[in-house]
Amino acid sequence: MTMGFSKIRKYQGKFQSRFSRDCVNKIMKCTLTKEVCMRRTLTAFLTSMLIWLNFLTVYTSRAQSISDDAQTADLQRKTQNPVSDLISLPFQNNTNFDFGPDNEEQNILNIQPVLPVRLNQEWNLISRTIVPLIQTPELIQGKGDMFGPGDIFQSIFLSPAQSGSLIWGISPAFQFPTATDDILGQDKWCAGPAAFMLNMKWHMVFGVLANNVWSFASADNTDKPWVNQMLLQPFFNYNFPKGWYLTSSPIIAANWKEDHNERWVVPVGGGGGKIFKIGRQ
Repeated sequence: MTMGFSKIRKYQGKFQSRFSRDCVNKIMKCTLTKEVCMRRTLTAFLTSMLIWLNFLTVYTSRAQSISDDAQTADLQRKTQNPVSDLISLPFQNNTNFDFGPDNEEQNILNIQPVLPVRLNQEWNLISRTIVPLIQTPELIQGKGDMFGPGDIFQSIFLSPAQSGSLIWGISPAFQFPTATDDILGQDKWCAGPAAFMLNMKWHMVFGVLANNVWSFASADNTDKPWVNQMLLQPFFNYNFPKGWYLTSSPIIAANWKEDHNERWVVPVGGGGGKIFKIGRQ
């Protein structure tokens, strides 16, 4: 009997030992399986988060690019509108060839600050000043070349604040005898009407500025002729993506006091450019 009980205990010990090892192995397998599952779940979660983050980055970048392009297009149109509701300081340089007795070049740099004022919800008042800086070859023997400011031209346009694609305005126009030399100006106080009209269609901005002034007083006792002259400035702009554009805005002048064959000055020209931002400006 003693021998029988010893064998039973021996087998029982072996069975318990094997059962314990099996349980431990199963528990380890379950633990490892849970860890693998958690790792896979965490990996899948992080992968999906990275995909969404990348998508959001691309979407935000694309939206920002579209927004920047829209802002650039809007800025293009405003800067190409000579009387826009945008404070601006345009410069326009004009070179006249075959000028004077020796057929030389005359250079005129027009500084044209534009200052808009919102009167109410319906009307804008837009101040547009033209300050010419003139470099002219010798016209009178012995005086040499001349350089300095010419006569300042001032207009104050009344324009609808909400006018759609067709924009117009009317203004009184004044010319002041501010030239530093008689050769650079007309020595006359002048006044008259001015108007503009422009249209914005597709990628184009086009229109015309016009004024006619008459002299009503002399700046000093000079023998310079009285003034009756018209100025037309048609302008055309074609806009490309990324701020690039083509432009033409010749200044056509008619001096009604001159003979027919010397009355008109009609320049032809054009150019191109690009609108861009400096920093946040």
